[in-house]
Amino acid sequence: MSKSADKTAGIVGVKESVGDHIFNVFNTILMILISVVIVYPLWYVILASITDPAIVNSGKFLLLPQGFYVAGYQEAFDYPQIWAGYKNSIIYTVVGVIVALVATIPGAYALSRRDMAGRKGIMFLFTFTMFFNGGMIPLFLTVQNVNIYNTMWAIVLPIGVSVYNLIVCRSFFEANLPIELLEASKLDGCSDFGFFFKIAIPLSSTIIAVMVLFYATGLWNIYFNAIMFLRDEDKMPLQVVLRNLILSNQLMQGASGAELVEKQKLVDQLKYVIVTLAAFPLVIVYPFVQKYFAKGVMVGAVKG
Repeated sequence: MSKSADKTAGIVGVKESVGDHIFNVFNTILMILISVVIVYPLWYVILASITDPAIVNSGKFLLLPQGFYVAGYQEAFDYPQIWAGYKNSIIYTVVGVIVALVATIPGAYALSRRDMAGRKGIMFLFTFTMFFNGGMIPLFLTVQNVNIYNTMWAIVLPIGVSVYNLIVCRSFFEANLPIELLEASKLDGCSDFGFFFKIAIPLSSTIIAVMVLFYATGLWNIYFNAIMFLRDEDKMPLQVVLRNLILSNQLMQGASGAELVEKQKLVDQLKYVIVTLAAFPLVIVYPFVQKYFAKGVMVGAVKG
């Protein structure tokens, strides 16, 4: 065997020192503990949604369902507005994400161009709104005066652009689209619009996926704006429908004895059922797109 082969074998066969081994074991244990702390509350909510509320209220540590009880799910799925709420949330999320991307991606690209006139002033105006805004009443009056009150657009348009997301996108374009690439494309006869649609957008699939996830999460969980800007029950998103479900079951006039006890058990379980139903779509989707969330964190760390 040659000397170089011996050296290679020696490098490959290097054993961990005692300190490295202790460090790795400690890290493994720490990560397991952190994972348990994060995962168990989610697991507990799922278990509580199918466990007898008497056991849940006793504060017992749950690892598996006990005293199987699904009256909460029966009540939720029998609630007439539940499926309309799901449909509305899906529509608001899909349309809202499209509107947000159309506004955020081109805006961030324009602000990333150092030859844009007034770039710093426009960026200051955007950033200013992160610290100071008009407030709830001016926003409500604006929505009412532009005639979008009690429509889908009252949910979608007011959050069409997130300044934080805009800054993240701008940082991405500044870091990943060098000016030399633009100059080279112009030498080949490419216009600014051509560069944006034919080069910038295809190279920005990561940040577009990140923005889809960020905006979709916010729109799916929207609650306060729906209460403020929507009037008709059939237009309410899922979060508001689930809140109304809880409130309707908290009314116990006329209940007594065993009926009162059963009603209270139902209300107690509904709280966990509602959390499960509201989070279920995001929990199912997240494992498939978590890598984009990780990339989004790194993109946001780029200095703008």
